[in-house]
Amino acid sequence: MDRPTLLLADDHIIVADGLRSLLKDEFDLVGSVPDGPSLVEAAGRLRADIIVSDLAMPGLDALGVLRRLAAMNLPSRVIVLTMHADANLVTEAFRLGAWGYVLKNSAGEELITAIREVLAGRAYLTPLISRDEIASLDGVVHRSPRPTVRQRQVLRLIAEGKRMKEIAAILHLSPRTVESHKYEMMESLGLRSTAELIQYAVRNPDLSA
Repeated sequence: MDRPTLLLADDHIIVADGLRSLLKDEFDLVGSVPDGPSLVEAAGRLRADIIVSDLAMPGLDALGVLRRLAAMNLPSRVIVLTMHADANLVTEAFRLGAWGYVLKNSAGEELITAIREVLAGRAYLTPLISRDEIASLDGVVHRSPRPTVRQRQVLRLIAEGKRMKEIAAILHLSPRTVESHKYEMMESLGLRSTAELIQYAVRNPDLSA
């Protein structure tokens, strides 16, 4: 089974090397970049499952990167790794599309936990930051996960009444892969049947367009 792909962004070589050593056994590290513009370029080219990015980087900070990535409609999910525990920065990062926020003084195992949670479709906020300080995050940290581009294609065709074999032929995928996309969506969205998935598509027409 393919391992999740990971793209790292940190302008401190020692930190980047430490992250590679920490994560290499569990994830496929497809790239490491030292600044914001390089991250935007690599994100579009590599389309990693997870991006772990420092907040303050030369050229373009992580908030600016999040704005660029949102416009690119990539499947990647971003986890911000930073020394800054400021509630306003946390709130802004999640509002711009971050899926995780971890402090650099956390134990290494916490970053691995955050990556696993985000891969499972659950946003992650380090427990080192009190949720009482960022009450405005209600409904943001716990937002429903957004299906990937491929999942949205499958969702649109399911909503049109297509069968799995028909969808597989249209998207040039195997029926098993289509089924996998379908059930991953249902699991991450907390849905129990194809009917509920279709209802979700009807309620969110922008996702199935």
